[in-house]
Amino acid sequence: MQKFTTLFHEAFGEKTPLPIAFGYSGKAAANVKQIPRCMIGAIRKVCGGEPLTLSANNVLCGGGGLYTAFAPMQERIPAFVSETEHYKQNKEQVKDYVDRLGIRMSKKPYLNFIRIDKLENLDEIEGVVFFATPDVLSGLCSWAFYDNNADDAVCTRFASGCCSIVTFAATENARGGRSCFIGMLDPSARPLIPCNELTFAIPACRFKEMLLTMEQSALFQKAYSIVRKRINGEIQQNK
Repeated sequence: MQKFTTLFHEAFGEKTPLPIAFGYSGKAAANVKQIPRCMIGAIRKVCGGEPLTLSANNVLCGGGGLYTAFAPMQERIPAFVSETEHYKQNKEQVKDYVDRLGIRMSKKPYLNFIRIDKLENLDEIEGVVFFATPDVLSGLCSWAFYDNNADDAVCTRFASGCCSIVTFAATENARGGRSCFIGMLDPSARPLIPCNELTFAIPACRFKEMLLTMEQSALFQKAYSIVRKRINGEIQQNK
């Protein structure tokens, strides 16, 4: 993790937030304290260095409980998503979508979020999430595409903010998959993060592969070096 942190700063610069690792555990990494109903703002704050622990006791949002695998889907969710939020045309689509996610309830009581430089290893980690501007996202995608020629090497799907961060990566990790996920397109959750950021979630199994190719990828080549300079304010922004 120390080597990755060094390479990350070399690739993206000191101004880019370090990614957050998350995983289920029998031990809490932080006090299980009350958080706002939507967990997204609390997760984003982990970029500042303080860990976050979620459990069935402090995840109060019905969707959040489902997508963190602490509770089954509440009966009201399909109607809320379709008739109140208008994110799906009807309740049947919502039910079908959730069924296809294949969420399995967690057997462990805690879901820990820890900034990656605070970890010694990736034990008990389900995935790694980056909060990324478009320029950083360009580098992350280029890195993911480097050794994966599949059409779904990087993909985006309909999802709540917490689903795009946690569920997709955890499910992909459980099956040993190689897809990465662009997320935080959920209008309900977007006000809780900076306006110029999306998320990029990598399942832990894939992240371990990508660590081996980081230095050979486009991140350390000429084209991205120009983008890096713009990220760090060394060249003028195009308007």
